[in-house]
Amino acid sequence: MRVVVVGGGIGGLALGAGLRRRGFEVEVFDRDTDVAATGGYHITLDERAQSALKDLVEPEIMQRLLASGSALRLRERDAFWDRRGRLLGHGPDLGDSASIDVDRITLRMLLAEAVGDRLHLGCNVSGVGHDDQGAPRVLFTDGASVSADLVVGADGTHSVVARHLAGGPTNSPTGIIGFSGRTLRRDLSPGEHRRLGPRSGLAIGPRAGALYVGFLDPVGNTALDAPELRMSITTEPTYIWGAMFPESTGTDSLRDLRGGALRAALLGLFRERGWAEHTLEVLARADPHSVAGFRFNAASTRAADLAPWPAGRITALGDAVHATPPTAGMGAGAAIRDAAGLLTHLSAAADGTATLTDAVADFEAGMRRRGSEVLTLAMKTVRWILATDTTPGAAATVVSTPILAAAARLRH
Repeated sequence: MRVVVVGGGIGGLALGAGLRRRGFEVEVFDRDTDVAATGGYHITLDERAQSALKDLVEPEIMQRLLASGSALRLRERDAFWDRRGRLLGHGPDLGDSASIDVDRITLRMLLAEAVGDRLHLGCNVSGVGHDDQGAPRVLFTDGASVSADLVVGADGTHSVVARHLAGGPTNSPTGIIGFSGRTLRRDLSPGEHRRLGPRSGLAIGPRAGALYVGFLDPVGNTALDAPELRMSITTEPTYIWGAMFPESTGTDSLRDLRGGALRAALLGLFRERGWAEHTLEVLARADPHSVAGFRFNAASTRAADLAPWPAGRITALGDAVHATPPTAGMGAGAAIRDAAGLLTHLSAAADGTATLTDAVADFEAGMRRRGSEVLTLAMKTVRWILATDTTPGAAATVVSTPILAAAARLRH
């Protein structure tokens, strides 16, 4: 069985690695020319995502991942603040958590290594269809094409493959514009050192302004103490922050800015909304080259709306199907679980216990349930943030346990 994967992000590479490990003929195509040139800064992998990865990659890759990951169990409880930096509450105890945070670049490089020479970079896909024999075919912008027994779209929110299957977009804007950056902990003042601490947190202000500050330390809080295996691009305590605002003409235009200009504009937006100056220090002292903007898109939370096409020899996974905003920290993990699920069902088709179409149908059924689960959680937090678009005192109201739990899961 020959499988062509369109997209070399986390889900596509995880699938490619798993297929290669199981002996399938697989080719992964991605438009990037460098696997290290990827958006985002860190992602969270819970126990289910890690278990799926163990089925997809060799044990040595998993060991290197854990040696390059930051264990949530070694952090303090997450915090919840208002716009003045006043503590409103804490998230749950993380002492029993098996989750890890890892640099997205680190994870992508490990997965690319597992895919090896089956990964083809600098390949822009223009469409999908079928060849003269009825086999699925991928078309490239340079006029080339490749056919396979199965084509899998792992090409993200603006997926060419999923759009072809669904006959249109598979997601839409949530109404939030996000901005992110990196700040070394040692660059902050002693006061902010103490307030932020070795933990992640979320602050909410009026007019739906929000600031997530994530703590990442793959050296001091490593999930596996094996320095010889470590390859994390983060080598000291760092805050990975994400600013969120309601989408508007003004906030959307900021996505055209870069570096110091974007950082200055973000600080101005928060100041207009009355945020205390010390709470903005993590932005003001961020590496200007790390600051970037992006739109939050999401698919429907209803399982029946996901992958709305009949099962066949072209399918899709991850954000191509269930685009998930980063407000639950589960999007990348869900894509990895998709990859493991598809591999299981394709193995059944390969050994003759299921037809290829039935294998894809069973995979898509599980993916719909999985996608609905993570989207429901992520969109609860999105709707809650947008609901604070009221008076300046709204964010200082009593914080409920469910909201704290959602805030504690917020990862970029």
